[in-house]
Amino acid sequence: MQHLISLVNIVKSFGEKGKKLKVIDGVSLDVDEEFLVILGPSGCGKTTLLKIIAGVEKPDEGAIKIRSNTTYGFVFQSPTLLPWLTVLDNVALPLMAKGVSKGIAREKASKYLSLVGLHGFEDFYPHELSGGMKQRVNIARALVVEPTVLLMDEPFSQLDPLTAEALRAEILDLWLSGVTTVKAIVMVTHNVEEAVLMADRIVILTPRPAKIVKIIEVKLPRPRDRRAKEFQDIVDKVYEYVS
Repeated sequence: MQHLISLVNIVKSFGEKGKKLKVIDGVSLDVDEEFLVILGPSGCGKTTLLKIIAGVEKPDEGAIKIRSNTTYGFVFQSPTLLPWLTVLDNVALPLMAKGVSKGIAREKASKYLSLVGLHGFEDFYPHELSGGMKQRVNIARALVVEPTVLLMDEPFSQLDPLTAEALRAEILDLWLSGVTTVKAIVMVTHNVEEAVLMADRIVILTPRPAKIVKIIEVKLPRPRDRRAKEFQDIVDKVYEYVS
């Protein structure tokens, strides 16, 4: 069976001739219907790799093979909401940009706001929401385009610990329950416990320029208990490879 996404020997540098900085150096990776976490130290090229998967950045070398009809939703680290639009219209915006009628776009937006726990907040504006609620809007906006693959760039890093924990659980529930179109999630993080908590596989990158140093499978049943010895054993194993 064809993989959802295959990266083949991806190389990426930034800068001009003589001042080039290589950030990714020969990364090959397959993504299937799974929760895949890309883990590595700050500045190693994780986000660049995610943008290459999304097609926002182009690699200098290598190839990306995508199964037909595979589409993406992208959850940014910070909620990039338009302050003059309501929550409902922020979520509907990607659909309207694709030519979907305003009525249908708002109907779908309302559905996905309900899925992320924001029913009743459709007419609020971003400045009236907490940080966690803004990120829920961000997630709903990524889901409303009904993607096959959800790409997430450190989506919990700017939230307080309790809010982040609740959102991690909700993202897993949405994905595992099958109530969305998402078949795979690819998430970038530098939080080892978060990776072990959520992932089916953890791809560990070296410091820049990024290469894959290890891929670790996490076969623990969900929901996972951070206090369990088996959980901590995997955390310790990941730390062995994190520079």
